[in-house]
Amino acid sequence: MIARIWHGWTTFRNASEYYEVLIDSVIPGIEQMDIPGFQKIDVLRRDLDTEVEFTTIMYFDSLENIKVFAGEDFETAHVPKEARDILKRWDSRSTHHQLLKSISQ
Repeated sequence: MIARIWHGWTTFRNASEYYEVLIDSVIPGIEQMDIPGFQKIDVLRRDLDTEVEFTTIMYFDSLENIKVFAGEDFETAHVPKEARDILKRWDSRSTHHQLLKSISQ
């Protein structure tokens, strides 16, 4: 399994609005693509001193599945306009990591 990791930062004032855009628009849009090998997406939030960091981790069966989602230049981040309008800054490229072990209780 491959994890696709991306970060975006926003103001405290815009953090709730950005989260709503993720949950109400961005993630449903990804799910509607019915991407082969797409497993799930996790959303993390971290409050920093002057801003809020959001991290998304998407899980795919393989790098080929990620290319179906993102294209041949698969590291390029895809940030919809409605998200760009709220974020202060974001990763222009996503990173990809092989999942070696997942432990649940």
